[in-house]
Amino acid sequence: MTATDTYLLLRALVDELARCGLEVACTSPGSRNTPIVLSLVRDGRLRCFSHVDERCAGFFALGAAKASGTPVAVTCTSGTAAANLLPAVIEAREAGVPLIVLTADRPPELREVGAGQTIDQLKLYGDAVKWFFEVGVHAATPERLRWIRTLACRAFRTALDGRPGPVHLNVPLPEPLVLERPLPADEPGGGGRSDGAPWVAIDRATRTAATPKRHEFNDVVFVAGALGSPDPELGRRLAAFAEQAQVPLLADPLSNARRGPAAIAHYDLILRDPARAAALRPLVACRIGELPTSKPLRAWLAGLEQAYQVAFAADGAWTDPDGRLFQRTEGPLRELLLRLEQDEVVPADGTYLARWREADAAVAAATADPLAASGLSEPAVARALGAALPAGATLVVASSMPIRDLETWLPLRDDPPRIIANRGANGIDGTVSSAFGVAAACGGDPVVLLTGDVALAHDLGGLLAARRTGLRLTIVVLDNDGGGIFHFLPVATQTDAFEQHIATPTGLRFDQAAALFGCAHERPAEIDGFRAAVERSLAADRTTIIEVRTERTANLELHRRLEQAALGCLRAGSGDSEIGCAVRAAADLPSLHTEAFSRPSAPRVDPGGLCGGPIRGDLRIGVGDRGASLHRDHPAVVRRRRVVDVVRDVQRQVAVRPR
Repeated sequence: MTATDTYLLLRALVDELARCGLEVACTSPGSRNTPIVLSLVRDGRLRCFSHVDERCAGFFALGAAKASGTPVAVTCTSGTAAANLLPAVIEAREAGVPLIVLTADRPPELREVGAGQTIDQLKLYGDAVKWFFEVGVHAATPERLRWIRTLACRAFRTALDGRPGPVHLNVPLPEPLVLERPLPADEPGGGGRSDGAPWVAIDRATRTAATPKRHEFNDVVFVAGALGSPDPELGRRLAAFAEQAQVPLLADPLSNARRGPAAIAHYDLILRDPARAAALRPLVACRIGELPTSKPLRAWLAGLEQAYQVAFAADGAWTDPDGRLFQRTEGPLRELLLRLEQDEVVPADGTYLARWREADAAVAAATADPLAASGLSEPAVARALGAALPAGATLVVASSMPIRDLETWLPLRDDPPRIIANRGANGIDGTVSSAFGVAAACGGDPVVLLTGDVALAHDLGGLLAARRTGLRLTIVVLDNDGGGIFHFLPVATQTDAFEQHIATPTGLRFDQAAALFGCAHERPAEIDGFRAAVERSLAADRTTIIEVRTERTANLELHRRLEQAALGCLRAGSGDSEIGCAVRAAADLPSLHTEAFSRPSAPRVDPGGLCGGPIRGDLRIGVGDRGASLHRDHPAVVRRRRVVDVVRDVQRQVAVRPR
């Protein structure tokens, strides 16, 4: 096998990837991957981004693929260079992001014989990749060229099929690694398809139209996480459908559905109040896409013992950590939503949505003053970015506290910015590099990164992309000199080791980091100055780091004050006693159920079989010193038990069984 054979095969591989739709590739320097790098760069149809650090290259590719929804290629040389791609590969697997990883390797005869820069790269990433293939070393015969074109089509399609994810092609490359003469223009066997199409066209059988169905939405809640699509239009359609059905929509920012009159902005704070959380229990919970970040929301879903929970999943990812699902409906969410839009929708009467909106408005009013008084705080920054960024902007959010603050404080907007985050493995790895990758896929539209100082320090080398790629990014760094999230956790009580080993203050000067990497730097002192700095950075011709200085202990105290303000208003509106909360919970049963018991002259069938026959009359709950009575104008139904048990029985028995 000659260098000409190697380059003919790789040219065909890259040509097929481009025909399939590959547009972006990331390279890292090395010797063994020289043929792969040159083949990618010389194709002419690909935007190739050069990176010094393989780890940064991997996360840059991840960000570009996440923002575009199409596979991105990343290549590196042999040895530990390939191992440095592992964190990005894992995130791609967990988050459902299509990557094509092209690792150069030594040929088989140089393995396990002491050759330099050689490790075992076979299935290096284990089950983190959807598919691994050792490409092999071949002469560039017509048969081999057809084979490698087929391989490229398969790799591209596998990265996208079902739940997207990474594929790994390991390419052993013998020396010489550089051509002595140019490649011939003609390919043995004639090259690719004459019409420019991929060698293998892969199509999916069209699904037959579903039989139209009738859907009723009383006492139903929608819970939306990331929807598996970079297009925010899917979130807009979901919000519009929730409005049509009059269903409260608890939308994680990553769903891009926190908009419209049915969306509830402050569910994280609302569900921290046990009484209100109990009063707002639904009969049916529809979980759409991934699970949201909010811990109170997850705990609430886990505690819905009587609710019928159904997941609408875009792919095969299984997101049911508490085993509460009754049903999973799998398929592209765009198709599932289209089917619902075409079916007969019977909107809810609005009372359940009104109760959510009332709580949402109360929390917004109660927290407005303390949030404004906090000045340039971490929650205020999250809220300001959500409110002020233009509709065409993309906000990339780091894990840890930034994503949690955004979930709690992102306001409702009809035209919100798109939100992207690495929440597959929930790590802080490669945050800066991912944001630059997103910028590469956004075609010049504004991209803003909201990150903590530790996440920025963790990927400080990612700032090199600002100078080497020419991409523009606004980086808002919340600098509290350490891991502020750990102050919210029990480990904060371990004062002998907490500060040095858990909080890990770095003492970094981000103005100096900005100067080192050729970025602009601003450090506003108040919230209006922050908004102005963001505005200037969006109009600038280079990357800007906007540093917001905060203090970890003060940030913890602020979050506690805001939570207490929210809980105080919720409790003031509902009372704190067990009996009071329980009676209100029963009284708040939706009108669909009260109607079933409110017409004395018209016998109705008991939907839950509580009485074993027709029901006449009204539902009443009487409260006394020793318990409560559940009364209906039916002689067989008089019970005296603990009021909470009575209410639970009512809510369980009148539940309308999902059709």
